[in-house]
Amino acid sequence: MISNYNSKKEKGTSFFKSAIVTLIFHFSLFTFHSFAQVSSTLSSYSRFGLGLLHDQSQGFNKSMGGVGLGVRIGNRINTINPASYSAIDSLSLIFDVGMNASFGQMKQGTASVNVRNASFDYVHVGMRLARKLGLAAGFVPYTNIGYDYTSPDKAVANDALTTQAITNSNTYSGSGGLNRAYVGVGWKVYRDLSIGANVSFLWGNYDHLVVPLYKEGGVSSDYYDGTLKTYTASLKTYMIDFGAQYPVRLTKQDWLNIGATFGIGHKIAQDATLLLVDTLFTASSPFDLPYTFGIGGAWQHKNTLLVAADLHQEFWSNCRVPADAKVGDEFRYIPQKGFYSNRTKVAAGVQWTPDPFDKRYWKRIQYRAGVNYSTPFLKVDENSGPREISLTVGAGLPIMNNINNRSVVNFGLQWLRRSSSAANSITEDYLLINVGVTFNERWFQKYKIE
Repeated sequence: MISNYNSKKEKGTSFFKSAIVTLIFHFSLFTFHSFAQVSSTLSSYSRFGLGLLHDQSQGFNKSMGGVGLGVRIGNRINTINPASYSAIDSLSLIFDVGMNASFGQMKQGTASVNVRNASFDYVHVGMRLARKLGLAAGFVPYTNIGYDYTSPDKAVANDALTTQAITNSNTYSGSGGLNRAYVGVGWKVYRDLSIGANVSFLWGNYDHLVVPLYKEGGVSSDYYDGTLKTYTASLKTYMIDFGAQYPVRLTKQDWLNIGATFGIGHKIAQDATLLLVDTLFTASSPFDLPYTFGIGGAWQHKNTLLVAADLHQEFWSNCRVPADAKVGDEFRYIPQKGFYSNRTKVAAGVQWTPDPFDKRYWKRIQYRAGVNYSTPFLKVDENSGPREISLTVGAGLPIMNNINNRSVVNFGLQWLRRSSSAANSITEDYLLINVGVTFNERWFQKYKIE
């Protein structure tokens, strides 16, 4: 007698699994290639430093404000804290992929412009390696650069012969950013204490172009020489993050999971270049990654309610970037500090499932909401750069009308505002649509023949 086994079903399941493996392989290659080319931002603030930081959360917690330090769920991949990998179900292979679309408006004074963009967001795979040991791997952007705008005309002089006003404006454009490929493990080392680490490879490049434009009497003129600047870099480096989690049982139906992470900062050992008209300048190893620290907690009631909050601290103030400088009468392109500030980010979120074991579909939907706020880490013209505030709502929709099915479509809406307190600064408002699919099926179940 064969328990839990049906030959026709097994053949169909084997075919399905083979098809999924093939899909995962080809999609991962396609996404890897896409990440290397497509910027997922159209923000003027991405002109500075390494660009804007990309949200590292994924489908299930993106609609919870991006919380994850204390979140520990066995059927999801939580890359925010690698210690959570030790909770991955031993019978499951989890594949998680997401993309987003953004609709925004950038406004400065009375002028405004609408922007739209869409991009792949992440690809993650997770599984149990051994008892108390879980593994995750994937691709996700780390920073994004993408902008194209022209500064307002500014009066610089009057023509000595015609007495007409001479004005100057600059066109700024850029693209690129850093991508992140990681492998992480989580290990339950003692009783309920879990530790973990993500080892990441960062790679990417950027191009920044500054084109000056002079006008005389409101008409473009080639008579006045402008200084064309082209900034480029191709970067490769590593990143290591550590995490820990410990659950505290409060009652028979409630527990609090406490989590913390720590990231190692270091110098990026690649150069950056500036082509100034026809002269090339090189800045030696001018970039740094920051030390980071985070602490958070997640309270879970039964399998129905999850409430979580995180605090992140990123120490950017000692990180350098390449910048123009005047040393005596000599023009230099050298690493400099003072372009970053330390960044603090707080996030809170909730997930509610009316009854995950009910036959009625709507009661098994995971309803989510969250909020996060971060202080500026960029400086713009020696002033504080943009702070960010975000509100999110979303849901996890089971793919099949099956109580035991744990594969879901994660859908979320996010409002994001990016604004600076500096005078005449740009305010950016975005509506983001986040869509992710989590495939979570039993691949490693053993069947018993009696």
